Amino acid sequence: MRDRPRSGCAINAAVEAIGDQWSLIVLRDIIFGNRRHFRDLLTLSDERIASNILASRLKSLVAEGLLTREDAGRGKRATYSLTEAAIQLVPVMAVLGSWGLRHRPTTRELAVRAELLEEAGPPLWNDLMDELRELHLGIPRPDPDRPRASEQLRAAYERAVAEREVKS
Repeated sequence: MRDRPRSGCAINAAVEAIGDQWSLIVLRDIIFGNRRHFRDLLTLSDERIASNILASRLKSLVAEGLLTREDAGRGKRATYSLTEAAIQLVPVMAVLGSWGLRHRPTTRELAVRAELLEEAGPPLWNDLMDELRELHLGIPRPDPDRPRASEQLRAAYERAVAEREVKS
């Protein structure tokens, strides 16, 4: 983490940590896609990040305190986990998605997650953050009987894909 930001502005401090497009895409893929290994992040993203850029962004996100990296040992793949600071970006991601829905072209199946996050609002965001804390930090969800936010998001995506296939 950089000792001193360029200014004392909170927005600037956040932009310095997460402000480039690739860092946000990597965090998106970990938060919403549970992609926690280098190869998955490299090959499963629609944006086709180059391997050198991915390696650089992962290193930077670890240095900024947004990810941790667990080495599994020689010949095994490292696992990246979200920190509490990264988990608290879920509302930011939801709002960015809402903005993108209104001001940028999107596809139905890739916009559906943003639509659901916008419609359901903070209760779903909080459920997702609780689920991420359980998965990445080992903190049990406060209400384990509540439906998993990730399952709601996945189901919405699958419905959108199925609708697209029916129309094709």
